[in-house]
Amino acid sequence: MAILVAVVDAGSLSAAARELDMPLATLSRKVNALEAHLKTRLLLRTTRQLSLTEAGVSYVAACRRILEEVGEAERAAMGEYVQPRGELTITAPVVFGRLHVVPVVAEFLAQYPEIDIDLMLTDRVVHLMDEHVDAALRIGELPDSNLMALGVGTVRRVICASPAYLETHGVPTKPRDLAAHQCISFEVLESKRAWVFGTGKAEVSVAVHSRLSVNTAEGAIDAAILGVGLIRILSYQAAAALRDGSLRVVLEDFESAPLPIHLVHKGQAPLPLKLRAFLDFAAPRLRARAERHRPLPPPARAG
Repeated sequence: MAILVAVVDAGSLSAAARELDMPLATLSRKVNALEAHLKTRLLLRTTRQLSLTEAGVSYVAACRRILEEVGEAERAAMGEYVQPRGELTITAPVVFGRLHVVPVVAEFLAQYPEIDIDLMLTDRVVHLMDEHVDAALRIGELPDSNLMALGVGTVRRVICASPAYLETHGVPTKPRDLAAHQCISFEVLESKRAWVFGTGKAEVSVAVHSRLSVNTAEGAIDAAILGVGLIRILSYQAAAALRDGSLRVVLEDFESAPLPIHLVHKGQAPLPLKLRAFLDFAAPRLRARAERHRPLPPPARAG
């Protein structure tokens, strides 16, 4: 069952063989033996792609449930529900993770010597169920799901530029002024063609000209410091540059509502003690860090 699920997740027999460090012939033989045992075809294999038969779809879904139950039984037998021990996989956005999650994790590891942590810092949304992640730090509104969420703070989206850029090109005073400016788009956060201001019925999309589009916050901030253009970024990502004056915030009066920050997990019952220990330890510390590093709110608009 585990091999079949690995093949489906990897998308091919050869990719699964590499992930499992198993000879391709051995893996293929085991899948064929499973199909022979069930007396039905589970996989449709061509030279270009692999897909599940109708029977395969339902069987793989059952495999996932059974393997999860086996994992729970093994974790219980190893004492994860008796004392905090074992390995946790945690994910967080790159910059927030480096600035705030890593320090909390370092404290946690010092206090819980029998727990190891695999920390994934990535700006893509990691699916907890599919990628076997125990907890994730998420920034932004959460879609409806079966995940459990602990609020740990909020963060502003700010527009900023270098003093040299603003001196040369002028300071925008209204969102529509962006049409006359050069912009830098951080692909994860904003479209390269339009930036959205306001919320709900007051939401307005403003066209921008992105002279540069970057896939990391660090790259976008470095370009803004060098005077390439205006950037829209999360406040904590630009905190160091704002403190030392390399960047200045503009259009504060028009900022959208702050984005919530949540620590989310699958909410399985019973909750492994290692995960409960991490949630209880990390949540208040992340709240304290978010509050301590929270920028001042934008000024109220006149009139």
